[in-house]
Amino acid sequence: MCNIDWTQEDLKYIWHPCSQMKDYEDLKPIVIDHGKGAYLYDINGKEYIDIISSWWCNLLGHANPKINTAVKNQLDNLEHVIFANLSHKPAIELCRELIKIVPKGLCKFNFSDNGSASVECALKMAFQYHYQTGHPEKQRFMCLSEGYHGETIGALSVGSMDLYAKIYKPMLMNAVHTQAPDCYRCPFNKNRDNCSCECFKYAEEDFVKYGKELAAVIVEPLIQGSAGMRIYPPLYLEKLRKLCDEYNVLLIADEIATGFGRTGKMFAFDYTNVSPDIMTVSKGLTGGYMPMAITITTQKIYDAFYADYNEGKAFMHSHTYSGNPLGCSAALAVQKILREENILEKANKMAIYLHDNLQNTLGDYKYVGEIRHLGLINAIELVKNKDTKEAFDSKKRLGYAVYKKALEKGLLLRPLGDVLYFNPPLNIEKQTLDKAVKLCAQAIKEVLN
Repeated sequence: MCNIDWTQEDLKYIWHPCSQMKDYEDLKPIVIDHGKGAYLYDINGKEYIDIISSWWCNLLGHANPKINTAVKNQLDNLEHVIFANLSHKPAIELCRELIKIVPKGLCKFNFSDNGSASVECALKMAFQYHYQTGHPEKQRFMCLSEGYHGETIGALSVGSMDLYAKIYKPMLMNAVHTQAPDCYRCPFNKNRDNCSCECFKYAEEDFVKYGKELAAVIVEPLIQGSAGMRIYPPLYLEKLRKLCDEYNVLLIADEIATGFGRTGKMFAFDYTNVSPDIMTVSKGLTGGYMPMAITITTQKIYDAFYADYNEGKAFMHSHTYSGNPLGCSAALAVQKILREENILEKANKMAIYLHDNLQNTLGDYKYVGEIRHLGLINAIELVKNKDTKEAFDSKKRLGYAVYKKALEKGLLLRPLGDVLYFNPPLNIEKQTLDKAVKLCAQAIKEVLN
């Protein structure tokens, strides 16, 4: 086995996600051997700081000993069981823990195995709810422009990123795409920290046109991830909640990327005084250990499906790995660590330190337009002109060039166009952040200078 070229074997067989495989002719796949904390180590022993938490899911570091132990212990007892009419203690205990922290009113948990699947579940749930409560005309969905909710057909339908969806448009549902907040380039010349969400007028106008036929609105609360970590004010969600109530439209919060402390609070909706009707969670749910997602909803929505079997009101939606015991055990360990080690309190202190460090290092750099942040999430937007906010020509792929340069230095970034971001494990150490900021700045300046 020692003579195997693992890189070539990878290229021989594997079609990597979200990649143009021709790029791999130049930048070969890096075969990772193991991870520890915020670090990854390849088969040649080189280390990389995983500053993006491996697509935002690694909440508490790689090979976390407490999560490891929980999964190993569960493996000796039960690896999986059909979740229809059967249950198990880890799933029940997990719901008992989550109900303590989810937004008020959410109380019923429907398990699936990935984020896109939980979004599909939420859409179907909303559609069927209205059908069974006397409003079959409510069949459409509204989403925000530049939104992203996954890559299955339903999830793509309520996304607005042409990068993922454009070619599939003949297959997609006819959703309403309302103009999202863009606080960095606000058309009203306002500031996200003290505005009145003047941009909400677009949602109001679309509700007037389509409100009667809308089943639900789905949003990424406070941060539009794939759009370049666009951050907008909590007031927008409060206004949206009120508008949904006026038109009998359900509000779906996609907290897959923002949940479990990523924004500085347990959930992004915790920055508001309102709750969604349906919430999807995944990624940090299991600390990035196991594929698991949950669609969480209210008693009112649950009751609309509760009837004698022959009435045909059951939610006939399932996943083979729903409620997987290994995933539930990992998620229980995550909850215990968050609670017992005061992770959010420590992460919020580190968040101030990280943003100050990035601002001091790159804030005045002529090609950095904005360093926006919420919790430990920081997004560095590269621009051609700092004063006019003019973007670089996307064909130059400067973000990708910085990504390659950073890899050479031992830093794993994953650019969103020309937006580079930090979204590290919540328990990352200060010295690791210092090193990551230094390497990021070096990579940016070596490429752009």
